[in-house]
Amino acid sequence: MKRLVIASLLTAGALGVQAQTFVDQARIRNVDAQYENVIQPRNECTSHWINERDGRYRGEPQARVYGNEPQARQYGGAIVGGLAGGVLGNQIGGGSGKDAATALGVVLGAITGDRLENRNQVDQRGQYAQGQYGNGQYENAQREVQRCRTVNDTQTRLTGYRVTYDYHGQQYTTFMRNHPGQTLAVRVTVDPIER
Repeated sequence: MKRLVIASLLTAGALGVQAQTFVDQARIRNVDAQYENVIQPRNECTSHWINERDGRYRGEPQARVYGNEPQARQYGGAIVGGLAGGVLGNQIGGGSGKDAATALGVVLGAITGDRLENRNQVDQRGQYAQGQYGNGQYENAQREVQRCRTVNDTQTRLTGYRVTYDYHGQQYTTFMRNHPGQTLAVRVTVDPIER
């Protein structure tokens, strides 16, 4: 029984000491917007025009060129021309001049055969080989090239407000996500102080 009385007294005392809470209005003194810097990456692209060979040939006669690759040089004409020139030189010359005429026929025949065989060929610089058919070159074409790079932009973003307010002569500061306006609702707790 004694225990029951003690428990009842403690419960009544706890209820009497419990704080009371209510809502009141405080006056706003100052509101400062708070910002933060945020880095936003973005692509920045520019276009440039460049000159390049387009595989088309300007000049006479028109050669068969595939892309920008030079055609391989042919040696069959030089061999056949050299043999024909040697036979012809051998028949023309006589005595000790026969050997010289044969050698000269081989050289002249090889040169003539080579020029005939490779008259439409392109040399390593992309130009026609020199000869009786003239000199030509590839046409240049312009092509647009796009170059991009990443640029970091700094953007300022509102994060909230630092609010200074008065309540019954005391000044307080708090952080709020939204602008509070002219007044601020505050929760007030009243606790009795035992002496």
